[in-house]
Amino acid sequence: MVKSNNDKVVIPQNKAEGSIPKWAVAALIVFTALLYGRSLYNGLTLMDDDYYIINNPFLKDFSWHGVKAIFSSFYSANYNPFTTLTWWFEYNTFGLNPFPYHVTNLLLHLLNTLLVFKLSERLSGKQITALVVTVLFAIHPMHVESVAWVSERKDVLYTAFYLLSLLVYLRYLSLGLNAKYYWGVLLLFLAALFSKSAAVTLPVLLVVIDVYKGRKINGRAILEKVPFLLLSVVFGVVNIIAQGAVGAINDLTSSYGFVNRIFLFTSGLAAYLTEILVPLNLAVIHYLPTQNNGMLPWMYYASLPVLLIIGWAIARRSAFRKEIVFGVAFFLVAISVMLQVLAVGSMLFAERYTYVPYIGLFYLIGQMVSAGVEGKNGKAIIGVLSAVVILYSIASWQRMAVWNNDDTIVADIIDHNPDIYYGYWMRGNLEKAGGKLQEALQDYSHAIDLNNKFDDSYFNRGVIYDNAGNIQAAIQDYSKAITINPKSADAYNNRGWAYFRSGDVRSSINDFNQAIALKPGYAQAYNNRGWVHFNASDTLAALADYNKSIAADSVFSRPLYNRASLRTSMGDLAGAINDYNSLLKLNPEDNSIYYYRGLARLNIKDNAGACQDWNKAKTMGNEKAGQLLSQYCK
Repeated sequence: MVKSNNDKVVIPQNKAEGSIPKWAVAALIVFTALLYGRSLYNGLTLMDDDYYIINNPFLKDFSWHGVKAIFSSFYSANYNPFTTLTWWFEYNTFGLNPFPYHVTNLLLHLLNTLLVFKLSERLSGKQITALVVTVLFAIHPMHVESVAWVSERKDVLYTAFYLLSLLVYLRYLSLGLNAKYYWGVLLLFLAALFSKSAAVTLPVLLVVIDVYKGRKINGRAILEKVPFLLLSVVFGVVNIIAQGAVGAINDLTSSYGFVNRIFLFTSGLAAYLTEILVPLNLAVIHYLPTQNNGMLPWMYYASLPVLLIIGWAIARRSAFRKEIVFGVAFFLVAISVMLQVLAVGSMLFAERYTYVPYIGLFYLIGQMVSAGVEGKNGKAIIGVLSAVVILYSIASWQRMAVWNNDDTIVADIIDHNPDIYYGYWMRGNLEKAGGKLQEALQDYSHAIDLNNKFDDSYFNRGVIYDNAGNIQAAIQDYSKAITINPKSADAYNNRGWAYFRSGDVRSSINDFNQAIALKPGYAQAYNNRGWVHFNASDTLAALADYNKSIAADSVFSRPLYNRASLRTSMGDLAGAINDYNSLLKLNPEDNSIYYYRGLARLNIKDNAGACQDWNKAKTMGNEKAGQLLSQYCK
């Protein structure tokens, strides 16, 4: 390290040691592209892809107003506007064709692979180290989830900005603390934060790099991190608010107790360290364990002594102490926000969380391999590394098939977690959507047996009972769902409709009132309540509810049908015709609209218009329209 006259730190840039073939990096990129090419045939799934893409309302407004909404809101317990913008563009360009989404994920992974090589080379000054780190990063089975799952665009996108910011920071250090590079680091960091909140760890990692590169930690070195820390705090708080708004943050201490909470932390950390070398326990979801009389399975308690032994063994190594400290620090800093200190969801750990953190441990391995290949055991090390690459590549290829579709994902969840309700509930959803109602009923019932505190299992089973005409069983399940989750507007709405079908009008109205109180602007509840009023001959109340339903959701067609029918019965034929006109814009292929508009036109003496509508309805297959044509349009 050299000090310049203006007290700026200058880190000389040495040519990388340990030459590798010039084509090696290009060959790795091509190999990775071919390996992950299998993911390009994967689809969009109900594993978060439905929330982030298929049903995401922010993707449907392809305008500057839509962009503003993306940046001013958080959705599905997250705030990642840059990531959402990529989906927004793809959705409005390609619709729901999954291929372009997967291509983008793969291209970002290839970019990250190249950036990892550049970062490792700049950090170590050794091309062999850089190549080893990059190979492991590119093909490790724990990284498949981040690439083969469209919803994890967050990972691959934030990582690109994160790694670029680290590279520019090294440039900043090597060129004497040039201000333009400092601002470049800050802007790239902001882009990473806009992509995924996990980027909040970067300021601490910059300090780790300072120490590793021998920079003196003085007032300036600390002061220049302040803007980064402020941004981390702001985005960290925003993320906590977003997670808390939907109840995603769990109080594990109340569920597991303080002592067991410690062992959950250590077992999660031990799992990450184990899977980096022996990735055998790969699964879509790694659930938190169940307790038996307040006790965790024994291996969770064993994780703490295992970590202590590993730490003691590492501390005794002096030859690579600097590399060990840096690699482990990189890993711990990057993984810190994923270790269930603030518990989110019901997972002990997740494979996607390793995408950036493993770079630190890969770097340590790379430095050891780089030193070893120059010794007498060089050929053996290369042989072992080659075998690892082959095995990891095979495992990654196999894991990509798991993320192919909903059925393969659910099968993996159930296979690895046969005693957890979630897989059966999810399979029930797939079966219900596919019309396999008896199978869905069995899976929902099994999910309830495993967890009778999950309201959606009762709700969905209630829907099946409801559609099958078993109204009392449906009411019981909706009531159970409401008991578990009193804020479920959907359960109140569905139970209200079931009460109406059972003849209990008063309970029906009460439930619709409660659904609307919980969810103002609930178009379906307004429409349902309007129908109840209409059947009770309270036409004014029915009309008011239909008006509110239409105002709340302009593309919800059912209240337009109902209002048109109501207006016809009230003699407001012009209003009914206006409603039929609106319906045709929403459902131009519905021949019944032409049929009923023809009737309304006939009643206002517009015989030509009526005949025109019935003729259109007849050509679309409406037989009743043909009868009216014979009668009135000779």
